[in-house]
Amino acid sequence: MTDNDLLILGWREWVRLPDLDLPPIKAKVDTGARTSCLHAFAVQPFVENGQQRVEFQVHPKQRNTELLVTCTADVIDKRLVTDSGGHKEDRWVIQTTLSIGEHEWPIEMTLSPRDDMSFRMLLGRNAIKRLALVDSSRSYLIGQRPKRKPKILT
Repeated sequence: MTDNDLLILGWREWVRLPDLDLPPIKAKVDTGARTSCLHAFAVQPFVENGQQRVEFQVHPKQRNTELLVTCTADVIDKRLVTDSGGHKEDRWVIQTTLSIGEHEWPIEMTLSPRDDMSFRMLLGRNAIKRLALVDSSRSYLIGQRPKRKPKILT
């Protein structure tokens, strides 16, 4: 694959995670992060039919704690992750489908509370390796902002 075949992403993109049945999420494309991370809390591990799984809750919209979605996913790993501040944390790792515009592919993602962060999701470099380049001067090059429902005037 040549550079001409790669997707060009902005430093932030609207993404979808269809396996988790979440509304579109504004993600920061973070080449400094190895693994992608989703804002998740109340993470509860459990075993179902011999498979390790997790149930977790997500506030998918920035600055909106009223919208709450409960998700369930298979666990593929549990890893010690060092964040940008140097803090180490054990995180559950899931695999899920990432959708940006018309493009979809599987990615690994860690689950961690991101209440104090501006973005509900980080799209790390492993998720875009050999698939995309990042234009750090631009935003929303592929993922389109979700259409807002029209306001009903009375």
